[in-house]
Amino acid sequence: MKEKEPISVSRHLEFDQVNRELLAFLDASPTSFHAVASMGDMLEAAGCTRLEEGQPWSLEPGRGYYVTRNGSALIAFRIPQKDFLGFQIMASHSDSPAFKVKANGEMEVDRHYLKLNVERYGGMLCAPWMDRPLSVAGRIVVSTRDGVAVRLVKIDRDLLVIPNLAIHMNREVNDGYKYNAQKDMLPLMGCVEDGGDAAGAPGYLYRLVAEEAGVAPEEILDADLFLYNRMKGTVLGMNREFVCSARLDDLQCAFASLKGFLAAEPAESVAVHCVLDNEEVGSVTRQGAASTFLRDVLHRINRAMGRGEEEYLTALASSFMVSADNAHSVHPNHTDKADPTSRPYMNGGIVIKYSANQKYTTDAVSGAVFRTICSRAAVPFQVFTNRSDMLGGSTLGNISGTQVALGTVDIGLPQLAMHSPYETAGAKDTAYLVEAARVLFSTAVRGDRDGSWQVIG
Repeated sequence: MKEKEPISVSRHLEFDQVNRELLAFLDASPTSFHAVASMGDMLEAAGCTRLEEGQPWSLEPGRGYYVTRNGSALIAFRIPQKDFLGFQIMASHSDSPAFKVKANGEMEVDRHYLKLNVERYGGMLCAPWMDRPLSVAGRIVVSTRDGVAVRLVKIDRDLLVIPNLAIHMNREVNDGYKYNAQKDMLPLMGCVEDGGDAAGAPGYLYRLVAEEAGVAPEEILDADLFLYNRMKGTVLGMNREFVCSARLDDLQCAFASLKGFLAAEPAESVAVHCVLDNEEVGSVTRQGAASTFLRDVLHRINRAMGRGEEEYLTALASSFMVSADNAHSVHPNHTDKADPTSRPYMNGGIVIKYSANQKYTTDAVSGAVFRTICSRAAVPFQVFTNRSDMLGGSTLGNISGTQVALGTVDIGLPQLAMHSPYETAGAKDTAYLVEAARVLFSTAVRGDRDGSWQVIG
């Protein structure tokens, strides 16, 4: 086997810096609402202007802009010139599997315990949520003089736990157990004390949330609240080669896309950083991949630059989308679950995903274009396909294509324990995607003829 080239000290420092920033971003983003707010802060710090869907847009070449929908999806873009060639898009998603607190969520048990009634959001691994410190984050909607307003909340302390049933009461648990979301997965919040008004009395959660938001409990009209894992992300491994954190799927890709966007210098195409919501539950919301959000934004950019419908359609023919959603690495304890010949590994580079049933959009042309981008970025890439006897999931690309039809490749970063509340990925791979995104956003793809694309820049 050929010995690997040693990595320079400067490259190690680059990986370390990217991972520190990634972990800080993940820690600040316990929900999709917080992730979008964090990205908005980063964009404004870089000089980008916030736009509102409900107001007219006046755009200038060379400027950066961003717009949000529902506070949980975000599209940022930079226009290089009025007669731009097309759009260079990287799309990821802001949501991750979690437990959502139900309306009227507090439940008293035996006049002693107080627990929360929650339901599953997305397809998660249930077992890792148990026996660990949890808390609550999300958004509340409060009454104001002018109507209603949204406040983000994150209770920044250990508040909840979902306790396992002792093995003495479930001797077969290690032989396989089917978790019942209504019975097994409800978190314990406290004890109800005699007298009724002490901590743990009904309404305690909303009092905590109101205090966090700086409002009175009676001002809260409604809420979207989720449990989140309190265990902070870390870099670990024999040579610090792994990143472990909550919500790597898919905030790792969203973060890398944004960092690449901010570092890029678009020349002939509009750079578009797109983060959509609700991918984990099918994308069929007004802020999901099946919505008009991306299509609306691209139309408005085209119109604001004084271009017509014909120019918009020709721009789509010279546009390219990277659908970025994390991929499965070969598992060290379950190597047989991976395809015999397409076997991606953490720290092996960006994963290009293929599927004959088009759950992934990659074809030979879009795969070749993205391989060209990786080559120009000098970053490694690898390939993923499912075993032929195992069904895989879908992602953003094929759903978004129903609204904006353009050449698309599906990619991701390799990870383990996808949809666990604490996932594992490679310490090098985020930086690889940052650089690939920078090159993507700085180039253009000319598609004058069907099936023939030229990468420019």
